[in-house]
Amino acid sequence: MQINLATKTVLVTGASRGIGAAIARAMAASGARVAVHYARKRAEAEALAAELGGGAEPFGADLADPAACTRLWKEVTDRFGRVDVLVNNAGVAIGSPVDSETWLADWERTMAVNLTAAGLLCRSAVAHFQAHGGGRIVNIASRAAFRGDTPDYLAYAASKGGMVALTRSIARGFGKAGVTAFVVAPGFTRTEMAQDFIDQYGEDYAVNDIALARLTEPEDVAPTVVFLASGLADHATGTTIDINAASYVR
Repeated sequence: MQINLATKTVLVTGASRGIGAAIARAMAASGARVAVHYARKRAEAEALAAELGGGAEPFGADLADPAACTRLWKEVTDRFGRVDVLVNNAGVAIGSPVDSETWLADWERTMAVNLTAAGLLCRSAVAHFQAHGGGRIVNIASRAAFRGDTPDYLAYAASKGGMVALTRSIARGFGKAGVTAFVVAPGFTRTEMAQDFIDQYGEDYAVNDIALARLTEPEDVAPTVVFLASGLADHATGTTIDINAASYVR
């Protein structure tokens, strides 16, 4: 089976590194034109867009700012004319003990980036897709949405759980308008965001939590996202696909 996205434009948030960069590369390899979103890593996003070719371009936005989320969607659609697939990948994982003086601020930032931004972009995408004959949303959640996380990451788990409910609601509510929505829920993956954990506890600790012999890489997640973006799985709309190396089996 070959997946050809040559006629598709895809917006990938958080695409300058990690899972987002792997998704952007996989989309481009299948022929898609990619809008490479970044928050702060402009140079990395510009380099990635140049590497991808095919008309890929970088777009900067601080997703903690609701106005920036709306502006990002407008900038991409103004530039490319339309978007066929939205991949909400951007996220933060802030360790915050419950007795920390910054707990509320950490909670609010986590929700702003991980859930509110995803909701705003989904809202814009749904309206755009309804006006342009349909489209697909792939939201990158986490196994933490289902099994929970450590006490320092209550906000992270809660935000990812909200993303799952958001996706299912979109799938149920807008399917007849041609909008499909999916969740991909990775487990522990070797990314820059996960490096603090690896540095603190060691890679063996992370590997011992999974059923396979090596840690999940961003490139292990990306092909599933491309498949969901292709239209070949539209009747799985609303579903969650776990990519966690059996560290959480439902």
